[in-house]
Amino acid sequence: MASNQPLVSGSVTLKTQTSNVDRPKKRRVRRARSAPLAHFVPTDANGDDDALLRSESIFGRLNPTLKKVALSLTVIVYMGLGTICFYTIRNQIKGKKTNAILDALYFCVVTMTTVGYGDLVPNSNLAKLLACAFVFTGMALIGLILAKAADYLVEKQEKLLFRALHMYKIDGEIEVLKEVEHNRVKYKFYTTSILLVVFVVTGTIFLYKVEKLDLVDAFYCVCSTITTLGYGDISFSSKGGRVFAVFWILTGTICVAKFFLYVAEVNTENRQRALVKWVLSRRTTSLDLEAADLDNDGVVGAAEFVLFKLKEMGKICKQDISVIMEEFEELDLDQSGTLTVSDIALAQSVETRSS
Repeated sequence: MASNQPLVSGSVTLKTQTSNVDRPKKRRVRRARSAPLAHFVPTDANGDDDALLRSESIFGRLNPTLKKVALSLTVIVYMGLGTICFYTIRNQIKGKKTNAILDALYFCVVTMTTVGYGDLVPNSNLAKLLACAFVFTGMALIGLILAKAADYLVEKQEKLLFRALHMYKIDGEIEVLKEVEHNRVKYKFYTTSILLVVFVVTGTIFLYKVEKLDLVDAFYCVCSTITTLGYGDISFSSKGGRVFAVFWILTGTICVAKFFLYVAEVNTENRQRALVKWVLSRRTTSLDLEAADLDNDGVVGAAEFVLFKLKEMGKICKQDISVIMEEFEELDLDQSGTLTVSDIALAQSVETRSS
């Protein structure tokens, strides 16, 4: 857990505006308003705060509407180009065939998702090189684009799921949004779990009814497909089956990936909450006060105590505090221990002159 070390190095100290003599015995704690977002920070179209933590993609600078169009066009271009290429070399692909165009699209999807049943395989050097190229680009496409589409689908279902679970407990849109935001990972996990069950049941029933497999083989094929295991002993062999597979394999494999991602996130969040609960419930000792005393004046203020508790919870670290304090000192040109509008303006003017 947290060690009783000073939160910042000795070179970084907290300045006070008044001396110890003039300081009042009881200080008022002022609660800061939410800080405005900087104009250059990329934001999500839906106002999701998590978007601030995501790395900006190649589409990050586009308008949200244009971004969705660009993502959709990228998927369409990939699928279309793959279908055309594999259709052109259809005679260099061997295996169970149905319709030439459908087989090309089906082979593109199976390659893209790395399922690789083996019912259709490249049979020439050119076909093998094309398969290598499309499997790498397909994996990148799933990671960068289709995963975002899956996130969008899951987030759209969160409020519906929450309303269903708490139909008579919480009223009002604001209360719903607050609860969903507080338990976002948990409800994403619930949503993907339900979607995963739907995909498994749908695929099993389809293989049982259309591909004429028994229930065990149908379930076995579903599991080996959505986990991208793809043994190849059982696969979609009919026209109708491959039309279904084109859509079902794409969505099913991504759903499984998201499911295991949210399992890990839920586990991490539970451990974090357990740590927070322990930090807030344990008694504060004299050693804790010594470690929380940032300016080494023998007195721990509200801000120092909050920083110490945040460090114990793992929300911040000593390096974070040091960097922030250094920035504060750079802005506090008059060394008053406080920041005002004039301080910011003065700091900006100094920066402008130096540049």
